[in-house]
Amino acid sequence: MNVLAGNLPLMQLFGGGGGQMSTTFITFALVILIFYFLIIRPQNKKQKKTKNMLAALKKGDKVQSIGGIRGVVHNVSDDSVVVKVDDNTKLEFAKSAIGEVVEVSEESLKKD
Repeated sequence: MNVLAGNLPLMQLFGGGGGQMSTTFITFALVILIFYFLIIRPQNKKQKKTKNMLAALKKGDKVQSIGGIRGVVHNVSDDSVVVKVDDNTKLEFAKSAIGEVVEVSEESLKKD
């Protein structure tokens, strides 16, 4: 009886503890799935939506920068946007500084 009790930790390590290991793997997989669906997937969707919005910028669109400046797109190039803020005031922004399109121009709607 004493020999069996002395070998009990070894038995659990090599043969008897398999149930605990599978539970650990299942828990780890569930944590990864939760992170994917709650953090990674929504972030990828948001990045894709922003990329499509910036690619669709056209002259005449009303936009708002990430700093809150609103204006009308005057000119669009590959990596920058010129926004007309006032009658004589134009500001040049990086495309990534455009936070949202407030209103799409009628010219853009007619082309599509």
